[in-house]
This record gives sequence, C-alpha cells and structure tokens, in this order.
Amino acid sequence: MNQSRPRFLRRALALCAVISLTFGSLSAAPLKVAYSDWPGWTAFAIGAEKGWFKEAGVDVELLWFEYGPSMEAFTAGKVDAVMVTNGDALVTGATGGKNIMILVTDYSNGNDMVVAKPGIKSMKDLKGKKIGVEVGFVDHLLLLNGLKKAGLSESDVTIVPTPTNQAPQVLASGQVDAVAAWQPNSGEALKALPGSKAVYTSADEPGLIYDMVTVTPQSLAQRRADWVKFVKVWDKIVAYLADPATRADGIKIMAARAGVSPEDYAAFMSGTHLLPLKAGTQVMTAKTSGFDSVAGSAAIANDFNVKNEVYKESQDVAAYIDASLMVEATK
Repeated sequence: MNQSRPRFLRRALALCAVISLTFGSLSAAPLKVAYSDWPGWTAFAIGAEKGWFKEAGVDVELLWFEYGPSMEAFTAGKVDAVMVTNGDALVTGATGGKNIMILVTDYSNGNDMVVAKPGIKSMKDLKGKKIGVEVGFVDHLLLLNGLKKAGLSESDVTIVPTPTNQAPQVLASGQVDAVAAWQPNSGEALKALPGSKAVYTSADEPGLIYDMVTVTPQSLAQRRADWVKFVKVWDKIVAYLADPATRADGIKIMAARAGVSPEDYAAFMSGTHLLPLKAGTQVMTAKTSGFDSVAGSAAIANDFNVKNEVYKESQDVAAYIDASLMVEATK
C-alpha cells in the first residue's frame, strides 16, 4: 500500500502536466488588453465577436477606454497590453509603464488632420495664427511636420493647448484659427464649423503615426506563445475587413463598439491604412531612419518628445520593438 500510493501520485501528476500543456493557455488568466476608439484598434472587437481568439487557443479580455485613461490603466498595471501610437509607447515607457511593441496594426492615412477655419486654404496661411492642439501628443508632431513642409516653424504660430476631445468646440467658438486632432474629433471639427477645411493630414506623411499593440515585459516573457496567437488573429481581422462580402459586417461590429452608426464609422476607414501581418512585419523589421519604418518613425517621435519636454531622457527606441512575434506569426 505504501508503494502503490506514490505510483498513483506520480501518474496523477503526470496526467496534470499533460492537461496543463494541452489546455494551459485557455485555463490561464485572460490577456487583458486596453483599447480605444481608433479603427486600427476597434477592429479587434471583430476578433472577440467572432470568437477567433478562443479558436486560436488564447483567452483575451478587451477593455474599452478613452485613449488617455487606457495608457493610465497600463501604467498602473491594470492591463497586460495597451494600444497606442509608436510615439506614445515611448511616452508611456518613459513615465513608468515599461512596454514592448509587438504588433503594428496600421498607419494613419488621413484621420489625423489640421482643420482650419474658412478663408485659410493652406498651411502657409497659418502664419501668425492661433492653433489649438494637445501639446506633446501625436497631432502636435503632425502640426510641426506640416509647418516645416510649408516653410514655417512653431514660432510662426501661436499654440493654444487644447484637449483633443475639445477641438471641435474650440474651433467653432472662434478661439483659434485651426486645430490639430484625430478622428472622430477632426471630423467633428469639420462639421462644427461650416466651411472649415483640412489643410494638412497624416495622408501627407505616411508613417508619421504608426499604431501599435504594446505589452508589459513581464507578460511578454511569461506568455509569449499566447501573444503570438493574439498577433495571428490580426491577419484574420484585416482579411475580414478587406473582403467585400464581410466588410460591412466588420464595420457594423466596430461601430457598435464605438457607439456610432455604421455609416459614420465607414467614413473613418479610408483614413486608416490597415497593415496585414506581412506588410506590417516589413515596417517592424526595417531599420531605416525615416517614416517608412516603425523604428525610424519612433526615433523622430522620441526627438520630438524630448524637445517638447514630454519626458526628459531620450529613450532607447530599439528596446521598445520586438518584431519577432510578427515574424513567427507569418510562418
């Protein structure tokens, strides 16, 4: 009897080990992912709605936030991952929320805009004008890039610090001559002031703003296999939105998550260039110094952040990027 009990325990433990290896991902705590209203991120609601994460063998809990609070939740350790721009991944890391970018979902292709009041037809016309923008955020960088292309600098305009979600009413009230904001705020600014015009957009500089899924180093180290499965689902989501037979259903799911009509959400889609895994892997692995790579774009954002005192110490951009999960997911 004394010998059979140890043998029984060894067999039971072996069986538990097999069960753990087989079902470990699904029995583990869900990957908690914070996301907010941007087409390249809202699209993940499709994966949840269709059950594709569970089909891939990973339990994912998508948590909906406003953009700023999503980063705060990540920094506070309430979630395993957050969806942010590549520049804001650096901001989050520099201010205490260490993170690693594992997936590029898209680049902004027009949804980020400088919207000007009637009578202003180009960026050059903004010389000496007041511009509302959330200082230190990505559309501040967009504004500076547009001014530079027009032969102007920040000193040629007056910056009026403006929360992005207040941009439409600030422009309509006449407090400023233009605002820099992203959708849906940029679109609302155009509606709020009849005759207003987008004089510069992210479509004028593809790659200025890449949108990312970024993960805590701890979660990536402990659950890397699960994150690879998460990344693989992205290709399925992109394909669903690219297929004319299923695109409308995908947009309907996204619109419901964002709380707007499918027609309104469909209007945002062209301003976001979704990147399938193969194309995304190319910009994640590239080592160029310009906007045609995540690394190059992030380095430019890093310089902007330091110059504008968003954070004091320059960040090691390469340490924030791990393209290996996308590489593995495409095999």
